[in-house]
Amino acid sequence: MSLISGMTGFGRAEGAGEGWTWAVEVRSVNGRNLEVRYRGPNGFDTLERAAKTAAQARFVRGQISVGVQAKRTVGAEAAVTINAPLLARYLTLANELAEDGATPPSADGLLALRGVIEAPEEVEDPQARAALEVEMARTVEAALDALKGARNAEGAQLAPLLADFIARIEGLVASAEGEAQAQVAAIRDRFSRRMAELAPDAPGLDERVFLEAASLAAKADVREELDRLSAHVAAARQLMTAPPAGRKLDFLLQEFMREANTLCSKSATTALTGIGLELKAVIEQLREQVQNVE
Repeated sequence: MSLISGMTGFGRAEGAGEGWTWAVEVRSVNGRNLEVRYRGPNGFDTLERAAKTAAQARFVRGQISVGVQAKRTVGAEAAVTINAPLLARYLTLANELAEDGATPPSADGLLALRGVIEAPEEVEDPQARAALEVEMARTVEAALDALKGARNAEGAQLAPLLADFIARIEGLVASAEGEAQAQVAAIRDRFSRRMAELAPDAPGLDERVFLEAASLAAKADVREELDRLSAHVAAARQLMTAPPAGRKLDFLLQEFMREANTLCSKSATTALTGIGLELKAVIEQLREQVQNVE
């Protein structure tokens, strides 16, 4: 399993007990920070806090939605009773009306009359309700564990993509190092030709060309940028093995892009500029994938 984790996924778990059944579904999408949204049945006051605490213990980024549905499982015979005396009075009245020409009464019509069917008063047992909430909280944790498994699976798919982009950046930095060595000669030749065109007979031209070319070459030196890019590559690989890495990788890629921009601005050759532009494109592609990493 990959060490890094993604931020999208789904988890579900079900439970039953104390005359109830319930189901928990959790979903996760990308998010800069961790945000937990809860929706559940009324009367279960501690369940929201338990869900958020469990989510915070498992995740550091992403928008997570926790939904809990619950219903009673008591049988119909225990749930309702029939008020027989009242039903008998209704039946007597209905029969009297039928003798006068009214429509004879039906069973479902009589049962629908107010007061015939009575629901028993629910006696709440605080200990039973507390035990029920504990069981429901365990089901929430099971659903969150399933979500974590799904996010880890996404991380396993992201890991080789990220590693490939990092390897491509490393290869471009190596190419830039080879091209950068030709910058000094290119700057000197370019400056020498320009000075020869503007002042071909100027005394001490060779010495002036050498000094000016050296100054320009120093300004165009990209070795520091390339060294920092190499260090960033090593840091990125280290972060891949030390999750959660998403936020740190996101910051590191800003540093990658800063060095690539400076490399392009200092470039004195078309080849080095081309490498710099490709480097920026790969860094941006890596940044897009990092947005999916926890």
